[in-house]
Amino acid sequence: MNMKRGLLFIFSAFLFFGEVLLSITADPVDDKQALLDFLHNILHSHPVNWHENTSVCNSWTGVSCSNDNSRVTALRLPGVGFRGPIPPNTLSRLSAIQILSLRSNGISGSFPYDEFSKLRNLTILFLQSNNFSGPLPSDFSIWNYLTILNLSNNGFNGRIPPSISNLTHLTALSLANNSLSGNIPDINVPSLQHLDLTNNNFTGSLPKSLQRFPSSAFSGNNLSSENALPPALPIHPPSSQPSKKSSKLSEPAILAIAIGGCVLGFVVLAFMIVVCHSKKRREGGLATKNKEVSLKKTASKSQEQNNRLFFFEHCSLAFDLEDLLRASAEVLGKGTFGIAYKAALEEATTVVVKRLKEVAVPKKEFEQQMIAVGSIRHVNVSPLRAYYYSKDERLMVYDFYEEGSVSAMLHVKRGEGHTPMDWETRLKIAIGAARGIAHIHTQNGGKLVHGNIKSSNIFLNSQGHGCVSDIGLASLMSPMPPPVMRAAGYRAPEVTDTRKATHASDVYSYGVFLLELLTGKSPMHTTGGDEVVHLVRWVNSVVREEWTAEVFDLELLRYPNIEEEMVEMLQIGLSCVVRMPEQRPKMPDVVKMVEEIRQVSTENPPSSDSKLEISVATPSPQAAEVGSTSSVQ
Repeated sequence: MNMKRGLLFIFSAFLFFGEVLLSITADPVDDKQALLDFLHNILHSHPVNWHENTSVCNSWTGVSCSNDNSRVTALRLPGVGFRGPIPPNTLSRLSAIQILSLRSNGISGSFPYDEFSKLRNLTILFLQSNNFSGPLPSDFSIWNYLTILNLSNNGFNGRIPPSISNLTHLTALSLANNSLSGNIPDINVPSLQHLDLTNNNFTGSLPKSLQRFPSSAFSGNNLSSENALPPALPIHPPSSQPSKKSSKLSEPAILAIAIGGCVLGFVVLAFMIVVCHSKKRREGGLATKNKEVSLKKTASKSQEQNNRLFFFEHCSLAFDLEDLLRASAEVLGKGTFGIAYKAALEEATTVVVKRLKEVAVPKKEFEQQMIAVGSIRHVNVSPLRAYYYSKDERLMVYDFYEEGSVSAMLHVKRGEGHTPMDWETRLKIAIGAARGIAHIHTQNGGKLVHGNIKSSNIFLNSQGHGCVSDIGLASLMSPMPPPVMRAAGYRAPEVTDTRKATHASDVYSYGVFLLELLTGKSPMHTTGGDEVVHLVRWVNSVVREEWTAEVFDLELLRYPNIEEEMVEMLQIGLSCVVRMPEQRPKMPDVVKMVEEIRQVSTENPPSSDSKLEISVATPSPQAAEVGSTSSVQ
């Protein structure tokens, strides 16, 4: 009897654990087939490890399931190289999906309303940076659980449908860089915290419900806010009832007063002319003498100011401070240490004038640093032509580069009129910038540090190579608090005082710049909502997941046979941004590694079917900056 009870207990336990094991390994069969149908019916340039004999919930890239593995709840496939329209009757079968990210692909066609209208549980939808076109769907209210909607960087046109106001849980909305037009509807959604409608064709007034957002959320449109400026004063005052006091004067009295005033005015004017004429005759010689003194004072003052505008020996420019201050100026940008202006001088000479702010060192130390920087002569270092120092102004004069900064070339509005930056250009920029920084590190007895390396301080020289500007300013400025200092994303984690940058921190900043060239992303960017992603952490998280294809800029994926070179550049960038300064390579070694990328690829050209199956060495957790995978949407 006891034996039977024992066998029954073992059998029951076996069934129980079998059911548990089955629930763990079970797959949502219908959802799995829907995903396979989607993959088999859309063009894609990179392999996706979805196989019928593997678990969709445990091994498929980009797929997340519910806790019991009964349904697919999230699909994240950014940068896979999808092309063409979304196949019908595929994604629409994923009725339990909550998060859908297909950003940074080449998906085209109109908004897939027929497919997505059945996805009533969507909370996050990322479709940015694709090739969608046509109008937006008229009825957004069917997705009443949506919290984040990003449709930016596509070709959508027409108006924003009023139904978007029915998304009562919406916290972030981005429709930037499309061709949307008409009036912006009254999007009165209290939960909305992040809004980006830049670079469209919107007209009319800004609704009151949206005036709580900064003006930068609407730039690149033709909007006017009714409450932005007070109404202009009318040329003619409106007619009104005459006052009681004015009504007491008769017309003859008014006429007499006017005539008397005119006569008195003529008498006073004649008297002043006579007095001035007699004084001039008596003191004729003195007036000429005073004029000469005045001119001498002006010339002396001008000469004093001209001495303050210090030109370096290798500068062929010929102008003084007054010429500079009279020149027509255009603001190029506001940087960490000041404002840069484009100044157009006579004789078709154009220079860049940097007006520094919050210089914290005395004149002598400032001039010593300027002399150290101005003496640098290198093809990959933007030359400092002149500087000016006074109690109220500190100016620096550089050459003007017609192409603009690398930051502008990478991040200016993508779409119509945008010229993609090809891999050859990016490689030459990386090589030139590395050479320039390495040369800077040899100056002033090896003590000179750049301290502010970023894409907005790197330009293209006449050979198309990177050219580094804004050298050595960090040590002259007042220190910035860490939250402000880290905002740009280029600062090394060990730098807590901007005045104490090192060669190793320059290497870190250059590594961030390499990642920026490879990804096309800013060092600090958002994926939607208030979530801010640090580029270094994001790249490390993607590489750890061995999904390297997502890292590279979509604009680079159109060029054949460069995958191995990009991966080599990625390895160099990751070695530069390790957390421990002593583990980073020296700048001369970085130059050598970057220069060898093209040499290696010339000797061993990549095969056409290698694609991105190359493993990328990931820094150790102690060395790398670790970021959460939630940043990758």
